[in-house]
Amino acid sequence: MASCKDNEQDPRVHGIAAAIRVVPDFPKKGIMFRDITTLLLNPKAFRNAVDLFVERYLGKDITVVAGIEARGLIFGPPIALAIGAKFIPLRKPKKLPGEVISEKYDLEYGSDCLEMHVGAVQPGDRALVVDDLIATGGTLCAAMNLLERAGANVVEFACVIELPELKGRDKLKGKPLHILVESR
Repeated sequence: MASCKDNEQDPRVHGIAAAIRVVPDFPKKGIMFRDITTLLLNPKAFRNAVDLFVERYLGKDITVVAGIEARGLIFGPPIALAIGAKFIPLRKPKKLPGEVISEKYDLEYGSDCLEMHVGAVQPGDRALVVDDLIATGGTLCAAMNLLERAGANVVEFACVIELPELKGRDKLKGKPLHILVESR
């Protein structure tokens, strides 16, 4: 794995990249799965990943950090706390109690949906969308559509890993994407 151009001078990025395990043929043959559980097992690398995001977004007037299920729910809360923003979980269907709004999106192998509590976002909120990885960009795009339908302005996307060969950033409608590690 290579470091992102924005961070390549920061020595912490190498440790983050080294802590991410690649698992061949998971969940099916031909997939090279990027496993962040090994990053989470390394407190220094995990802290460094969170700290790099916090350093980027502190003082940027972000009012909402939206974490995408499942691994965005791991990285999003510590970032939100550190920058003084509220955290909003974006969950798969039927995981949130109460009234929700939803956004369906297509995947290479079917479709899925993200849900958010009604009223979690206020018009004019400045949102950061967090996930562990961007591949095709479908999930991030759905998160953006959901937040913007509720009146938020998505300021940027933050992912630990990018798979650039899948061209996911092309779906993000020109919104900035900040990554820590580029994986090939």
